[in-house]
Amino acid sequence: MNDHSMLKTGAIESEEIVPDILSMRIVMVNIQMIGLPSSGDWVLVDSGLGNFEEAIAEAAEKRFARPPVCIVLTHGHFDHVGNVKALSDRWGVPVYAHRNEMPFLTGDEDYPPADPSVGGGLLARVAPMYPHKAIDLGSRIRPLPHDGTVPNLPDWRWIHTPGHSPGHISLYRATDGVLIAGDAVITVKQESALAVIGQEKELHGPPMYFTPDWDLAKESVRRLAELKPRILITGHGVSMHGDEMRDSLDRLAREFNRLAVPDHGRYVNKDMN
Repeated sequence: MNDHSMLKTGAIESEEIVPDILSMRIVMVNIQMIGLPSSGDWVLVDSGLGNFEEAIAEAAEKRFARPPVCIVLTHGHFDHVGNVKALSDRWGVPVYAHRNEMPFLTGDEDYPPADPSVGGGLLARVAPMYPHKAIDLGSRIRPLPHDGTVPNLPDWRWIHTPGHSPGHISLYRATDGVLIAGDAVITVKQESALAVIGQEKELHGPPMYFTPDWDLAKESVRRLAELKPRILITGHGVSMHGDEMRDSLDRLAREFNRLAVPDHGRYVNKDMN
């Protein structure tokens, strides 16, 4: 939105989407702080790339002067959980994720390796270097409630949006149409280093190199488009809003095979195209 307040500090850029949502881009991935700075509880969504614990904690202290009541994960890929153990231990708070994501957060199962052959960009080609091993959050990790409610965020609901990972979720607030999509859709061509550096705003499907199930990813985008959100916040890229965003999301849902699915790759079902 044109009146968003922006703050850039080194590798971190902050965008206040609405008064109770601050989105922070940490190098190439976004986290969100949900809650009013002046009062009440707040929740951290995702934790970004590793080694930014202090920067996130300082931003939280400056904005809220109190720790969050919990951390919610859209999924467990390395760039979304890089600081989650350190922050949950630091603040003494639980971490919530979808039950299908639990094996990757309890040390029981590794994610499939990245596919460097898709997307055609530098960040895709170096994807084999990205961590895909499980982490173990021990007693901190808890499953999200079955009923779609989000702990400590009564106005929000979680939506199961698998494909990019088995337990990927998105968060939606119907009162103002805010959708936090995680990596189910993103607003930058994440495979391209140039696009990421420039933060070129364009709606895309999930990052190709880490998406193992394109059939489920397609269905997840369809579900999100049906919500007709007014504001879209994604795991990578800048926020989008209004008619431009809804038209792009509808088009992505209609033409997902052509617009989002790679022509080839380790996890591509040829029957889709």
